[in-house]
Amino acid sequence: MRTLSASIERFPTRQPFVIARGTKTHVDVVHVVLREGGIMGQGEGTPIDYLGDTADAALAAIARVGREVEAGATRADLLDLLPAGAARNALDSALWDLEARASGIRVWQRIGLPAPRPLLTACTISLGDPAAMAAEAGRLASRELLKLKLGGEGDVERVAAVRRAAPHARLIADANQGWAGLDVEALCHALHSLGVELVEQPLPAGADSDLAHVRSPLPLAADESVQDRASLDSVVGRYRFLNVKLDKAGGLTEALALIHAAGQRGLGVMVGCMLSTSLGVAPAFVAAMHATYADLDGPLLLARDRPFPLEISGSDVHPPGPELWG
Repeated sequence: MRTLSASIERFPTRQPFVIARGTKTHVDVVHVVLREGGIMGQGEGTPIDYLGDTADAALAAIARVGREVEAGATRADLLDLLPAGAARNALDSALWDLEARASGIRVWQRIGLPAPRPLLTACTISLGDPAAMAAEAGRLASRELLKLKLGGEGDVERVAAVRRAAPHARLIADANQGWAGLDVEALCHALHSLGVELVEQPLPAGADSDLAHVRSPLPLAADESVQDRASLDSVVGRYRFLNVKLDKAGGLTEALALIHAAGQRGLGVMVGCMLSTSLGVAPAFVAAMHATYADLDGPLLLARDRPFPLEISGSDVHPPGPELWG
């Protein structure tokens, strides 16, 4: 007999986390535990506010399908039972974990991947004035890859300040839909001259057609514009990369299918994460084994983490241990 329990848990951030859409001082996640035959599997999902998701809504969605899950619903069944989002991600992750523990076969083995090695992860710098971002970049100057949260006016000055503070770091940038009304092409040329190698989501989701005539010297990556396979074709020809997040896709099962579909369309892949604990990032690590870029530093932005956390040393995030997940 399978049993399901779910709850909302709050984790404070290490310091205010600022992006173009606002500031966070904590994150509320949904935590799912499945028990079957004396074995426990767990998963975590972070609701995405710009999609209208909340922790309460995710918990209610899990409750609505609780009977089906306890009756033996599979990961494939979840694709029909729930829309993409934090609720399905938490359940999907818990089922992957339960299957791995029941079989004694790690998740990466179950999907035919070689033994995992540490992955280079981006380290995120919150949006701020140039001096504040430069100070943070100086603290992180030894990290190989920095991800800069940008927001519109003043972004070139922000990036220039970071470049001076961390002259040897690789840089990627995330505009978080903040360049509406600005000259995207000119901004891309300016950032390219400062060594930025990729820009995420310059315009609001739904305004992607405005990128059709932008000639950017660096690749653009779709984030908010693509959630899962259903929205993938809308960005083909306008972006060269896709940021896959399990909370958008609704779990590792859909994320792996989305990564495959993106590859078929010639799109490169970044695997990112929301603010989340190591439990939320662990399945994203498996997805990131297929990716060019990994942005999996979510646990570093929190004041505390779960037991058996991911090891993030220097610029690398290490594979999750079996005590944590999968």
